[in-house]
Formats: sequence, structure tokens, C-alpha cells
Amino acid sequence: MSDRFRITLGQLNPTVGDLTGNAILARDAWQVGRAAGADLVALPEMFIAGYNAQDLVMRRAFHLNAAQVVKKLAAECADGPALAIGAPWVEGTKLYNAYLILKGGIIASQVLKHHLPNETVFDEVRIFDSGPLGGPYSIGNSRVGSPICEDAWHEDVAETLAETGAEFLLVPNGSPYYRGKFETRLNHMVARVVETGLPLIYLNMVGGQDDQVFDGASFALNPGGELAVQLPVFEENLCHLDLERTSEGWRIVTGEKAVHPDGWEQDYNVMVQSLRDYCGKTGFGKVLLGLSGGVDSAIVAAIAVDALGAENVRCVMLPSEYTSQSSLEDAEAVAKALGCRYDYVPISEGRAAITNTLEPLFEGLDTGLAEENIQSRLRGLLLMAMSNKFGEMLLTTGNKSEVAVGYATIYGDMAGGYNPIKDLYKTRVFETCRWRNANHRGWMKGPSGEVIPNRVIEKPPSAELREDQKDSDSLPDYPELDAMLEILVDQAGSIEDCVAAGFARDVAKHVEHLIYISEYKRFQSAPGARLTKGAFWLDRRYPIVNRWRDPSG
Repeated sequence: MSDRFRITLGQLNPTVGDLTGNAILARDAWQVGRAAGADLVALPEMFIAGYNAQDLVMRRAFHLNAAQVVKKLAAECADGPALAIGAPWVEGTKLYNAYLILKGGIIASQVLKHHLPNETVFDEVRIFDSGPLGGPYSIGNSRVGSPICEDAWHEDVAETLAETGAEFLLVPNGSPYYRGKFETRLNHMVARVVETGLPLIYLNMVGGQDDQVFDGASFALNPGGELAVQLPVFEENLCHLDLERTSEGWRIVTGEKAVHPDGWEQDYNVMVQSLRDYCGKTGFGKVLLGLSGGVDSAIVAAIAVDALGAENVRCVMLPSEYTSQSSLEDAEAVAKALGCRYDYVPISEGRAAITNTLEPLFEGLDTGLAEENIQSRLRGLLLMAMSNKFGEMLLTTGNKSEVAVGYATIYGDMAGGYNPIKDLYKTRVFETCRWRNANHRGWMKGPSGEVIPNRVIEKPPSAELREDQKDSDSLPDYPELDAMLEILVDQAGSIEDCVAAGFARDVAKHVEHLIYISEYKRFQSAPGARLTKGAFWLDRRYPIVNRWRDPSG
């Protein structure tokens, strides 16, 4: 009986729907594993389809095509190690989230996911059927148990596998990032190891898909919960992991233990990776954005340059008569520091033409919000015209605080294809700017040093749509607003919770009102990088028409 077992782990970045491309990634990983003498090459959950593929998986033509691609892959990988790969799979009339074991040119074994997540960004209950509790599969003289992602967050699947002869657990995942997610995963996996007494290998994918970023961070635990291997976050990685048979069973040989960066760096990496993959996987090579001289557009410009390179980012200043000299100077300084193109497109003539056109209809009415928003919508029109003309995707730059309370103009500054800071509260925008000025990493394509001048970070935020306008004219100061939003949005808390935290009841009630009446704007907003479990996309699904308000207010 062999006393050593080698697994090549593929912490890789598939693309949803690219069945052939994902199969090529799988075959390339298998070839690396074969050259390294692996017994098994393992890839993450739903790898062949990409994840999270949502309703696409339910299309009959799609999952039949996926099955054909997997069978072809099995034939191509016949002479060498087994290949374990996630895929949609049909048995009879049922559709499963499956983990398929390819050996000797055929699909030799299959594992069907039992626990289907139905929370946050996942609604697998409406897509897949639940598989039965099953046993391990054999690779050589070893018996491997593979709880698929959510299955490893529950006791029964791992315990059943241990009771039916599994010698170690290999857990394939499509687990997206949110702040603090790694600790949550690790705690659940330690629990499975303690309960079963088996080594456990947690394999996660990397890369961006719409709003989600899969952060990798794969790891391996020995009995007792001892960490044996830890892979980097956000990086593609092919790792050869060895197990040795001892008198007490298989034990994972200690290998790489990558140090994970702090939460600020991980958040920034998510925003960069999400934009990079969103552009790369949709075919956009270049982006543009309106650069106002404010902090939000400055950090989006930095993220864009770090994701795509300065040569692929166009910054556009679109001043009106309300744009301050300092904003003009600050916008140009940011573009210059980042090294990207800077265009200057005044909107005064266009605004005058629109105002004159509307004058007969607006005669006798007070000037107000409608006139202010003409400026924002005119900027959106001009930016979209440039997007069409130059083939550059428009980025929108509203932070989570603004998105939450509707402090943004629909069809104006909300226009765009992607929003890297959609899940970043304003107070965190300030700190993220400071973090980026002080830190540079190899995965950033932009320059090091201060790319956002300090005075951009320090000046009072303003939309500059009227004389002497400040955000604080319409909203509570951002530290106060963000603290209430974290209670009302991220924690789904109540007005009473806000009052208990020290906020005035009438202010909290007003903020809650703004959140609910802005739902229609968010429904039409661009997707953006998910950083928390309270992101405005699939994590939070509220009706647009909604008269309910917290009665405790």
C-alpha cells in the first residue's frame, strides 16, 4: 500500500459560460499535476461552468454542453492522474451541483451536493436538486470524501463520509469574499476536522464574477485543526500537496503557509480584481470616468489604473460654473499622479441650451433640484457619448453611503457599467485613499506613492451643483450616517437599535426613509464589487414599491 498521496490543487480563475476555456484551464492543470507525479488533480466547485452561473445552469442546452465538454476532457486526461472537477450534472429529470471524478478516460465517480445554500448571493435551492448523502470515492488505494462547499458547513455530510470509510476530506468551493470570510470558513472546517478526526483540504477558486470576487485562500488542516498548508489570497496557484500514511492514518505534509494581508488590503484587492475581471471577461480593455476633484472619483481612478494600467484609463473633468478652482486643480493632479489621460469638457454651453429649451415649461417655477440634476445628467450623456465613440466602459463612482440614501442622480452620475466602490462607505473611502497612498503591491499596475493628494481627502465633500453646496447640507455627517447605515443596512437593524447606539430618533427615521425611497435607483444601478454581506445587489432584495416603515420609529 502506498504511503504517500499527492494532490495538485488548482486554485484557478474560471469564466462563467466559457466551457471550452475552462476545460483548457483544467487540462493544463492536469498536465502540470501529471508532470509532478500527482495521484489526483483537483479543481473547485462548478469549475467547468464557472461560478456563480445562476439561472444559466438551468438551460438544457447549457448543461448538456457542459456534460459533453466534461466527457471530452475525461478522454483527453485518460493517461495520468485522476481529475476532480465541479460541473452541473443531470441524472434522470434532476439537475445537480456535482463533483465529477475523471479516471481512465471516463467519469468514474460523482458526488452530488446535498446542502444547497439559500442566503446572501446564493439561491441554489431554485436551481439544483439536493443530492443524497453519499460515501467516498476511490483514487488508487485511498478513499476520498468530498463535501461540496456548503456541505462542509454542516455536520452530517462529513460525518457520513467518515463513517463510510473516507480517509481524508477534499472540499471543493466557490466561496466569494466578504470582509472576515476566511475566519468564518476556517472555524467551520476546524469543526469538521475535530468531529471526524480526518485531514481536510479546502480548495477555493479565485477571480471576479459580476459583483463577487472569489478570494482563493485555500488551506489544509490536519486532525486537531493544525494548519498544514495555506495558499495566498486572490492569486491563481497550482499547489502540489502531499499526504503521508501514518499509523493513525493520512497526514498532510506541512507546505506553503502564505501570510494573508489585513482587511484594508484585501478590500482594495477585491475592488481591483473585480474591475480587472469584469473588463477582461466582458471584453472591455479600456474605461473612462468623470473625475470631479472629489475623493470618490479619485479612488475609482486609482482602482482603475491599478486594475488595467494608466494607458487604459481616461479621466474626464466636466466643469460647470459651480466647479471650484480647487476641484479643477485637484482633478488634474490626480490624473497626473496616476499617469492616465485627462480630458477637459466644460458643460456650460450644453447646460444653457437645455435650460433655454425647458424655459417655456419651467417659467414661473422656482429653480431647484431639477436644474441641479440637469448638470449631472448632461455629464452622464457626454460620458456615455465618449464611451460609445471610444469603446471605453464608463465607470460610476458613487460610494455606498450615497447609494444607500439616494444621494446620486439616476441617469446622471449613476450612469455607467461598473462601480468599484459600490459597497464602500464614505468613511472607508477616505481611509482607503490613505491606505493606497501609503502602500503599493506587485498586483497594482499604477504607480507607487501619493496618487491622491491629501487635500482631496481632507476637503469637505460636495456635489458642486449649486453655490457653496456641501453634502452635510442634505445628510448627517458621514461618520454618523455610516454608523446608522451599518445598523439599518448591514445588520438589518431597527430605529430602536440606532437610538440605543446614541443617534437621534428623528435622524435615524429620516435615514431609514431615504433608504427605502431610493430602492428604485439601486434597482437600476450598475453592479459593483461586493465587500460585505450587506452589499446592494443579491445580498439585499427589497421591493421597490414599499409603504412599510419601522413602527418603532
